[in-house]
Amino acid sequence: MAEVQAAGGVVLDRDGHVVLVHRPQYDDWAFPKGKLDAGESFEDAALREVEEETGMRCRLVRELPSSEYRDNKGRSKLVRYWLMEVEDELGFVPNDEVDELRRLPVDAALVLLTYARDHDVLLAV
Repeated sequence: MAEVQAAGGVVLDRDGHVVLVHRPQYDDWAFPKGKLDAGESFEDAALREVEEETGMRCRLVRELPSSEYRDNKGRSKLVRYWLMEVEDELGFVPNDEVDELRRLPVDAALVLLTYARDHDVLLAV
């Protein structure tokens, strides 16, 4: 089992655009995601992290391919992703963890994504 377990979402807004977030700590563009809290399911973590990082309350549509890799501390990490649709927009608030949010057509999102491993996740949409 992976040392680090995380979950996130490929969020499609009402216009069919993909939501990406910028993390200043890593200077990367990625899908909203984060580590599971103790006792939390992957699904609940995905919904919570997306809401925390984007200000969007979403619903799960279907699971997408997961991503496994070594994190920047050398630990094995598993991230499970879900396709999500926006149910309610509470408003994005920039913070230390996520300082920018963009909504892009799929082709533009593929160009902006920092990690090649995220391309397979998006292409599965």
